[in-house]
Amino acid sequence: MSAAIAACMRNEGPYILEWLAYHHVIGFDRLIVASNDCTDGSDRLLDILAGHGIVTHLPGPVPEGESPQSAGMKRVFEHLQGSDARWLLHVDADEFLNIGLGDGRLPDLLARSGEADVIALPWLLLGDNGHAGRPVPVLPAFTACEGKPDPENAKFKSLFRVRNFTHCDDHMPKGPLLEDPLVLSAAGHKLNSGVLFADKRARYRPTDKAIKPHAAVINHYAVRGEADFLMRNDRGDGQGKQSGKYHLGSKWHRIANRNDAQNRRILRHWPATAACMADWRALPGVAEAEAVCLDRDAARRATILTPGTRRGWTIDPDTPTNA
Repeated sequence: MSAAIAACMRNEGPYILEWLAYHHVIGFDRLIVASNDCTDGSDRLLDILAGHGIVTHLPGPVPEGESPQSAGMKRVFEHLQGSDARWLLHVDADEFLNIGLGDGRLPDLLARSGEADVIALPWLLLGDNGHAGRPVPVLPAFTACEGKPDPENAKFKSLFRVRNFTHCDDHMPKGPLLEDPLVLSAAGHKLNSGVLFADKRARYRPTDKAIKPHAAVINHYAVRGEADFLMRNDRGDGQGKQSGKYHLGSKWHRIANRNDAQNRRILRHWPATAACMADWRALPGVAEAEAVCLDRDAARRATILTPGTRRGWTIDPDTPTNA
C-alpha cells in the first residue's frame, strides 16, 4: 500500500514541519506540497526538505483564471501518474487526518474501509481556544472544538484511489473513471456516489451514515488563533476568492470558531510527531530555513495587523452579513 497526502500551500512556513511530520507518523509514505508565489521563505524550506527526501515539492505559478488549488492539484496528479501511489488525500495546511480506529494510523482506516474507491472524511471544527497570537505547534495548542460534526455545516474531505479519477477539488475527487465508484464512510457504511458526478459538492449522503467521528475525521484548525485567521486575508484563498470570509464575526468565522468541547485524541501521536520534527530540524539547513519563515511571518504580521486593519477586518455583530 502506497498512500500520498497533498496540500497546496502559500506562506505556511511556520506550520509546514508539523503538518508533514504528523502525516508521516500516521502512515503516509508520500508527502507532497504544491506551493505558489511564496514570500515567507517556505518554498526554500520545502526545497531543503525535498533534498533530504522528506517531501516532494511542486512549486509553480497560478495561471490566470485558475485557482491556486486547482493549478496545484493538476501538478500533483501529473506527478503521481508515474508512481505506485494507490491512495491520495488532498487537504489543506490547517487540516489533519484524525483516525479513531485501532492505533489511529492509516492502515487501521484502510483495514475498515479500504475496499472503497473513496473514503468520506468529515470535518471536525476546532476553535481558537482563546489564542490571539500564533501558537506553534498547532496540535497541543488547539484542543477545543465542536461537540461533534454538525450535519447542517459538515463538509468532507476524501481519501480516494488516485487511478480512478482525473482530478480533484478541495473536497472530492473529480472525473470518475468508473461508472459507479464505491464510496464508504470511515466506519465502512456505503454512501451515495452520485455526488462525485456533480459540479459543486462538499457533502456525502446519507449524512447520518457519512459522519462517523469515532472512526475518522479531518481536524480542521480553521482558526489557529485570531491573528492567523486575519492573516488569511493577506495570504489569499485557495479558491482564489476575494470576500469577507476571513473577517472576525463573518459567517465562516462563526461556523468555524467552535470551542464547545475538548478533543485530544489526535495527541496520542504527538510524542512521535515531536520526535520526528526534532530529527528533521537536525538535518542540514532545515532549522535555519524554518527560522527564516518564522521571522518573516512575524514581521509581516506586525506590518499588516495594525489597529486600523483589524477594525476593517472585523464585522459588527449587529450588521447582517453572508460573508
